[in-house]
Amino acid sequence: MAQRPFKRQQAVRKGNTAPRKRKKRVNTGNGGGNGNGGSGIFAKLGAIIPGPEAIIRFAVILGIWGLVIGGGIVAYYGYGLPGKINFEVASERKPSIRVISVDGAVLAAYGDRYGNPVEVGDLPDYVGQAFVSIEDRRFYDHFGIDVLGILRATWVNLRSGGIAEGGSTITQQLAKNLFLSPERSFGRKIEEVLLAIWLEFKFNKQQILSLYLNRIYFGAGMYGIDAASRHYFDTDPRRLNLYEAAVLAGLPKAPSRYNPLVDPRDSAKRANVVLEAMASNGVISSARAERAKQPTVRTARQVKSGPGVRYFTDWILDRVRDYVGYVDEDLLIQTTLDSRLQEMAEFNLERALESPRAREKHVGQAALLAMTPDGAVRAMVGGRNYFESQYNRVTQARRQPGSVFKLFVYLAALDKGIGSNDWMRDIAISVNGWEPRNFDRKHHGTLSIRDAVATSNNSIAVQVAMEVGLDAVIKKAHDMGVSSPLGREPSLALGTSEVSMLDMTGAYAIVANGGFSVFPHAIRKITGRGGEVIYERSEEFPGRLMNPLHAGEMNNMLAAVIAKGTGRNAIIDRPAAGKTGTTSDSRDAWFIGYTAELVAGVWMGNDDGSPMDEVTGGDLPAKLWHDFMLHAHQNLPVRSLGKAALARSKKAGEDGSWRDFTSGFTTGNKK
Repeated sequence: MAQRPFKRQQAVRKGNTAPRKRKKRVNTGNGGGNGNGGSGIFAKLGAIIPGPEAIIRFAVILGIWGLVIGGGIVAYYGYGLPGKINFEVASERKPSIRVISVDGAVLAAYGDRYGNPVEVGDLPDYVGQAFVSIEDRRFYDHFGIDVLGILRATWVNLRSGGIAEGGSTITQQLAKNLFLSPERSFGRKIEEVLLAIWLEFKFNKQQILSLYLNRIYFGAGMYGIDAASRHYFDTDPRRLNLYEAAVLAGLPKAPSRYNPLVDPRDSAKRANVVLEAMASNGVISSARAERAKQPTVRTARQVKSGPGVRYFTDWILDRVRDYVGYVDEDLLIQTTLDSRLQEMAEFNLERALESPRAREKHVGQAALLAMTPDGAVRAMVGGRNYFESQYNRVTQARRQPGSVFKLFVYLAALDKGIGSNDWMRDIAISVNGWEPRNFDRKHHGTLSIRDAVATSNNSIAVQVAMEVGLDAVIKKAHDMGVSSPLGREPSLALGTSEVSMLDMTGAYAIVANGGFSVFPHAIRKITGRGGEVIYERSEEFPGRLMNPLHAGEMNNMLAAVIAKGTGRNAIIDRPAAGKTGTTSDSRDAWFIGYTAELVAGVWMGNDDGSPMDEVTGGDLPAKLWHDFMLHAHQNLPVRSLGKAALARSKKAGEDGSWRDFTSGFTTGNKK
C-alpha cells in the first residue's frame, strides 16, 4: 500500500483561515501629508457618530420616557373624566321653542328638539351604512381611534396647507357630544380620545352607532334622527328611503349649510357625495348610487319666507318671558304673521334695493312693517340681510321721521278746532331765528290745510304747530304710542326727533281704524308641550283715542296725499291713504300708508347716517309700498277706508261712530 505524501500544515488562529499579511510601512515624510490628514478626519467623525449599540440604547431610553410622559398625560386628564361621564347631564337640553305663522308655517325653531330614541337595528340597513360611509368608514374595525384615518387626514391637511379633513371617528364625535364642551384645545382632544376608548369598552358597535344617531345635530334645532326625519321628510325614520338617508347623513358636517329647507340644491350635492361614499365602501352598487342621485332635495315642508323673517322671530323671542316668565319647557308660539305677506315683503324689499335706481341713489338699507288696523303684525323685514346684520330697523332703530310726523301736528290742530277746509298762507317765517323752508324752496300762497298736508308744506306745518303749541303736539304723539323722547323745539313739526318705525306705523293704524287705541302685537297663543294653553291674547276692549269725526277728517287729508300730493307713486287699485317723509340731505325717507285691510310703513336710508342722493319719501319708499300693497291685496275685494273703522267701532259697541269717520270722505285715488 503506497503512502500518501506528507504535508506540513501551517498553524492558524482559531476562527481565521486566511493567511496573515505583513503590514506595510507608511512613509511618514512630508510627501505623505494628504494620507495622514484624511485618516485624522475620519477618525474624528467616527468618534462623533454613535454606533448601533448606542442608537438602540438611546431609542429604548426615549421610548421609556415617552411611556412615562404619555402615562402622566393620560393620568392627568383621565383623573377628572369620571366626573364628566354623567348621562343625566349629557341628556339635558334647552327648551324647544317653535314659532308658527297665522297660516300654520313654521317660521323658526329655537333650542333643542329631540325625537324619540331609535335602535340602529330597527332602521333600514342603508341608514346606518350611510353615516358610517361618510363619517367613519372603518368604524367596525377600529377601537375608537382610527389611526389610519388620522394619518390620512394629516397627509391631506399637509398637502392642502390647511384643515381640509378631520380624523375624528363616530365614537369620538359621540364622546364630544355626550360629555365635552365644544372648546378646541389639546387637553379636550386628549379627553375625547380617552372617552372614545372608554365608550368602545363599555358598548358594542351597534349601541355606539345608535347613541350617535340619537344625539347628533341635524340643523334647525333638530337633535337625533327621529326628530330630523320627521322635520324634513315628515316620516318615521324606519321608513326613510335611500336618498333621504343620504341627505340626513350629509347634514352633520355642516347642518346650516346643507339644510335642505334653506338650500335644497347644496343639500342634494352633499347627499350625492354620501351615495358615492356608500358605493366606494361597498354597501351599495355604483349603479344604485347613480340611480338614487337627485339635483335637489324635496322636503315635506316648504319655507315660505327667507332669512328676513328672523327679524320678526327674534323680536318675538325677546318678548316670550314677558308673557310666560322663565322658560323651562317646550313651547309653541302661534303668531299673527302671515307667511305669504312676509314672503312678498322680503321679495319686494330686496328687489327695490337691488334696482339700478337704488344703487345710483346710494340707498343702503330699508325696512318694512305691515299690520292690520288693530295692530296685529303681518310682515316685518328689519333690514336687507339678516346674516350680515341682525339689527332690527323696525323695532330697534330710532330715525328722524320727517314729514310723517306731521300726523300729530294736524291731529292736535283738529283738537283745537282747525279743520281740513281752513286756509293758511304759505309764507316765509322765522321762529327764534330758525327759518323753515319748503322742499322746492318756494312759497305757494294761500292753501287749505288739506292741500298743505297733501303737498307736505313745511311753512304751514310749523305755523300750525306753533299755534296749537308744541306741548299739545308732543302729548298727541305720546298718546298715540310714540315712546321716544321728543324735543320741544319748532323743528319738531318737521320730524327732527328720532322715533321707531313700529311706533309710527302703529300711530297711523289708529287713524285707519277710526281712532281706537292700537298696541302692535304679534303673539296670539303660547302652548306647552302637552298642549296646555300658557298664554292667549284676549279680545281687548278697544279704547277710543280720538273723536271719530277728527279721525275721519285726518283720513280725508291723508287720502289726498296719495290722490294728488307727494304720495302719487303709492296709488294702487283701491282706496288708500298715507304720508311721505324726508329728512335733511335725504338721510331718511319714509312712506306710511294704509287701506281698509292693512297698514304698512317703509323706511330707506343708511345705517351710518350718510345721505342718499335726493331720495324722497314719495320716490323709492312710496314705490316699494305700492309694490308690496298691490301684491298683498291680490284677490281681495275692494273696500272703502271706512270699513276698518266700522269693524273697530262694532267691537266697541259704537255702531254709528263710523258714519262720522266717513263723512265728507272721497275715494278718488284709483290709478
